[in-house]
Amino acid sequence: MNPRRQKRLFAVSGIIVAIGLAVGLMLFALNQNIDLFYTPSEIRNGKEGVLPKVGQRLRIGGMVVEGSVKRDDQTLDVSFDLTDIGPEVKVVYHGILPDLFREGQGIVATGVLQEGNVIKADEVLAKHDEEYMPPELAEAMKGIKHQKPTYNESPGK
Repeated sequence: MNPRRQKRLFAVSGIIVAIGLAVGLMLFALNQNIDLFYTPSEIRNGKEGVLPKVGQRLRIGGMVVEGSVKRDDQTLDVSFDLTDIGPEVKVVYHGILPDLFREGQGIVATGVLQEGNVIKADEVLAKHDEEYMPPELAEAMKGIKHQKPTYNESPGK
């Protein structure tokens, strides 16, 4: 083989290997940062037959169960249960909850699965629009009645 062609072949091969390695490293890094969305039923029963693993980072959406919110008087620790159409999952959170957070409200929490049904949340988001709901959550929530908040207004306002 001609030495000039051999140099070109090695250069092109090296470029292809470098591009493949860069793409592989990018995909590996992105895979580490993916937060998969689950409902409480999917956490307990599995999503497409696969149960989430303890320590896995995930997002969970559902309705806050009435009477399940427990606050620690000394710290900012809060725990509450989430449900969709089936089992309940406990969410533990340290911090200040959003203003729109309340029982019977739809929320999305991001955190780490601690046990089979306990999520240690880093972030809790409350739904602010009565009409919008993520498609996955809307599908799972069919049949659950959402209670609208009641506001006490004085007649003079």
